[in-house]
Amino acid sequence: MSFEIAGEREYDVLIFRVEGRIDGTKAGDFQGAVQEAVGDGEGAVVLDCENLVYLASAGLRALLLIARPLAERGVPFALCSLPDPVAEVLEISGLDRIVFTHR
Repeated sequence: MSFEIAGEREYDVLIFRVEGRIDGTKAGDFQGAVQEAVGDGEGAVVLDCENLVYLASAGLRALLLIARPLAERGVPFALCSLPDPVAEVLEISGLDRIVFTHR
């Protein structure tokens, strides 16, 4: 199973619904899709992870590379609807202290 991502803008918030697996083979595609959609926008970015079943270390790196430039521009970035296994990976890695997360 691969990942799927769909983005939509609601007011000033860009919401991505992420499904499937973000592993080493798909992390770059995931990162590129999010960064391309966000562009130079200033509105908040939210990843809805309700249907994300797996997040590899390459996916964590992609999240960090997405989060850093957003933080530098003052753009809020959050992950929501985290399944327990994905939330655990974020907690163990410490990324939950960098990116706002909500189960």
